[in-house]
Amino acid sequence: MSFLSLYKSFHPMVNLAIFASGNGSNAQRIIEYFSDSLNVKVSLVLSNNPSAFVLKRADNLGIPNVVFSRNDLYNSETVCDVLQSYNINFIVLAGFLWLVPENILKTYTNRIVNIHPALLPSYGGRGMYGMKVHENVIKNREKESGITIHWVNMYYDEGAVIFQAKCPVVENETPESLASKIHELEYRYYPEVIEGVLRSSQLI
Repeated sequence: MSFLSLYKSFHPMVNLAIFASGNGSNAQRIIEYFSDSLNVKVSLVLSNNPSAFVLKRADNLGIPNVVFSRNDLYNSETVCDVLQSYNINFIVLAGFLWLVPENILKTYTNRIVNIHPALLPSYGGRGMYGMKVHENVIKNREKESGITIHWVNMYYDEGAVIFQAKCPVVENETPESLASKIHELEYRYYPEVIEGVLRSSQLI
């Protein structure tokens, strides 16, 4: 038996699923981060948006991907069944714009995380996503913004905070320049925090 086979027999693989609705740059960063891991694998990408670029990114990286409808998510067990068929252990939201339904929350209790492009509890909730967040931060003359990684519950952006990182909002800041700063924080910290959560949850 090879070392790798022996290692995996004592350390079962954790299969991650990423839910995303749009471009998917965070999803790609997470996939690449875990690509050489011995015990964590991004096994599935799911999207509610059939034209989301995240699906192209997943194809390019050889990751299976599934598109689902609102009915699939909220009125059936379709999405939950797909997750189970891929032996998913943990769910990561990366720019996913719909609420996670109760059946998935119950199946994956304390195993779903999300990232938000602001310092929650400020600038969270329904309709607060993407550039809308940065526009409001600048309009209100905030001195700093950042990212929040949090557990997911049945409400938008209200789960317990796991991690936050900050960046300054400078004079003449634009939504685009602030978005660039936020992306840097996301790419740097989100994969590392996911790995830390998996360790603290004793999944790896």
